[in-house]
Order: sequence, then structure tokens, then C-alpha cells
Amino acid sequence: MAVAMASCALGAHLSNAILKASETRVSSGFFIRGAKCFSIFHQRKWLSSATTITPRASTSTVEDGKQDASQSESDTVPTPVVIIDQDSDPDATVVEITFGDRLGALLDTMNALKNLGLNVVKANVFLDSSGKHNKFAITRADTGRKVDDPELLEAIRLTIINNLIEYHPESSTQLAMGAAFGIVPPKQQVDVDIATRIRINDDGPNRSLLSVETADRPGLLVDLVKIITDINIAVQSGEFDTEGLLAKAKFHVSYRDKPISKPLQLVLANSLRYFLRRPFTEEASF
Repeated sequence: MAVAMASCALGAHLSNAILKASETRVSSGFFIRGAKCFSIFHQRKWLSSATTITPRASTSTVEDGKQDASQSESDTVPTPVVIIDQDSDPDATVVEITFGDRLGALLDTMNALKNLGLNVVKANVFLDSSGKHNKFAITRADTGRKVDDPELLEAIRLTIINNLIEYHPESSTQLAMGAAFGIVPPKQQVDVDIATRIRINDDGPNRSLLSVETADRPGLLVDLVKIITDINIAVQSGEFDTEGLLAKAKFHVSYRDKPISKPLQLVLANSLRYFLRRPFTEEASF
């Protein structure tokens, strides 16, 4: 598939942005139990030449080959949704993609995930009132296990968003990444119009549920995990949703195998609020 020169430049900008975000990472874990943690930094393997994210929003051909950007402008553009779910399947990471009824077979997306060193072990499609949902169960090709590396999870998310912008350029009006890499940017100013909301609640005898809603941007998933683990809170599992301009994260967290206490909840919420630096922050757990 031919790639325009302008598209290559966009890809370089995105890669540089993610590299910059990655330069401050330390070895902390996404799944931390006791003293054991898994490194989230693997020498940026997913930014190799085989996996570099290269937005190609200059194309006007959507994945099913039946609709172009000019035709879509007269329609109401649905909100793209990308869900990365670590909870529903014990053996695989579940990815779900929705964009109204506009998604095709997503073969290019599946191939792009394989280029990240992943196997798509099963896939299915179902319809409801919100549109066509494409759901994949993916594992690491080298281990056959679910993805537990936040850097790789973020690469999965950005790869899917890249393909949305490439094959459905009208989606850029609904995606935070469209402000920099889409043909038509979103009407809302991502950093101004979207408030950050943080909620922490007990979720059983051994853990709490942390919910964060904020403006989306590259590297956000990794940064959230780093902030949490830097104050010695363990992230056991979670779900990360991209809904248009928003990112919605749900993490099961604990401190020494116990729910997060109220004072530590305050420390965690303040750390997240300081980092995210959005105009309005709401906490509903205090």
C-alpha cells in the first residue's frame, strides 16, 4: 500500500512524541504482586521499523472500499470506541473496536497487531444499537500469554487508532489524535473542554477500583500505571477505553494486598491530578 510523503512525516511526529513520553519511564510493573514486578520497558521494541506507527490520514478510502471522506461529511460521524480489557478473559487480552456501522473486516488492523508480535487467537463480530462491535482475543506470540506490558498495550491502542484514522479519515473529527494527525481536527479543544474525573472505591476485601476519565493522548496508559506504581500501589488488572476524545481507565489496585485506605486514596488522587493538569478535576471517593 502506497504511503504519501505527508503521511510519513505525520508518522515521524507521532513516533517522536511517543519516544519523548517513553524517555522518562522506569522499570515498574503493570501487574505487581508483593515484591515481584514485570518490566514495562523493553528497549522500545514496538517502535522498531516493523511496528512504527505511521498515520496515513491522507487516504480517503475506508476499509470496506465503499465510502470516501466527502461522502461521510454529510453523515453524523459516530464516536470511535477502542476497549482494551484485561479482566474478562484470564488467558488473553480482549480488544474491542466500535465505529458505528462503518467498520469492515479489519484485516489490516489484525495484520498490524501481528506485526507487534501478537497472535489473534479468536475474533467475533456482533451488532447492537451502538453499531458493529469487532472483538479480538490476543496473546503474545513469544509466550502465548495475555499482554502484561503497558508499553505494548499502549502500542496496541495507538496502532488501532492509527488504522481508524487511515481507513476512516472522518474519524479524526471524533478522536483526540485527530487534532495532530487527522484531516479534520475535532471541534473541541482536547486540553480545555474535557475535565478529569477520578474515583476510588473499595472493590472487595483485597482491592479497590480506581476509575480515571480524562482527555486522551499518546502514552497516557503507561503514564497512569507509572504514577500509581511510583507510590507503591499494585495494579492487578484493568480496562482502558478510548471513547472519541476521552480516555477511561479502570484499574484494580491494592496496597499490601488490602484496599486503598482513605489517606492513600487522597495521595493517589492528588498525584494523578497534578500529573494530568486539566482545568477541572472531580474526586468522588472522599
